[in-house]
Amino acid sequence: MRATPSSLIVPLGVGLALAAVAGCGKGGGPGGGPGGMVVHVVGFRAVEQPVEERVAVVGTLAANESVDIKSELDGAIETIGFAEGERVDEGTVLFRINRTKLEASLAEAEANLRLAETTLERYAALEESRAVSKQEADQARAAFEARRASAELMRAQLQDATVVAPFSGTVGARLISLGQYVTKGEALTSLVDTDIMKVEFSVPERFLSRVAEGQAIEVQLAAYPAERFQGTVYFIDPRVSTETRTVPVKARLPNPDGRLRAGMFANLDLVLQVRKRAVVIPESALLLGGGQASVFVITDGKAQPRPVRLGVRLAGAVEIREGLSAGEVVIIEGTQKVGPGSSVDVRLDERPVEEIVKKP
Repeated sequence: MRATPSSLIVPLGVGLALAAVAGCGKGGGPGGGPGGMVVHVVGFRAVEQPVEERVAVVGTLAANESVDIKSELDGAIETIGFAEGERVDEGTVLFRINRTKLEASLAEAEANLRLAETTLERYAALEESRAVSKQEADQARAAFEARRASAELMRAQLQDATVVAPFSGTVGARLISLGQYVTKGEALTSLVDTDIMKVEFSVPERFLSRVAEGQAIEVQLAAYPAERFQGTVYFIDPRVSTETRTVPVKARLPNPDGRLRAGMFANLDLVLQVRKRAVVIPESALLLGGGQASVFVITDGKAQPRPVRLGVRLAGAVEIREGLSAGEVVIIEGTQKVGPGSSVDVRLDERPVEEIVKKP
């Protein structure tokens, strides 16, 4: 029989404690003691298979990069270089603001700079012959530096008149029209990079030691309920919130087809631990009572109760952390008819555990 991987979703704030539903059978009932009638039961041979321990959390999708494009100058829009919703590359011209006044101001600043440079050269020569004082020469140098700074400022403003995409992404809605006069700081459009999405969520601090960068997550979205998207943790906040006692965590999700959108609500499973050789049995084998879980193990044709320590709950099955080994046979049907030491006639159910626990 070939084992197949199983997984668990552990809701936040819920442990693996089990509610007591029944006690072990007592001897003396029908077939309940040694020497009594043979009881017919169904058994299952405990299997060894991978088990994932998970925690279920909720989060929100965000773009890998997102920026509001704003004007750095006052002026009229003379060029719009994109269509709304268009994919653009880094450096693509998005807007051009009228440059006429800026070019004139730059020409004036450069002329003043040339004059200041000529004056500085003349004063430097005169200073060597002591025809001018050191103070006058210093004033000429300061005037030159001021003119040079003014010219550099005008060049930067002229460059700001051309608004380019700071990274590759998708342009949002256009907020202004061609020819419109805009002011410094006014929003023009937005740009988002959604090739890779981020999912932002918080994990209770009790799980902090079991969360690490590179850890796998599975994300489910309301827009695509039949699909699960795979991601990887890349950021764990170094601080714990004193209000919620949770740790902000971020993960990346590939988004090659662009279906994932910023702001989507995400249900996700964070894989805390993978045990590759876990012992698993159907949940119907469990006997619960007095805060202790146990199973009936068949040894030499007799049913013997044995306490076990439970691990993660699966869909209709359960992991046994202690008290049972792979290959041992437990009773999964007929436990209510046996007691310690009961003689049993066992019919083994040799189907995979996933098929046994399927609901009809």
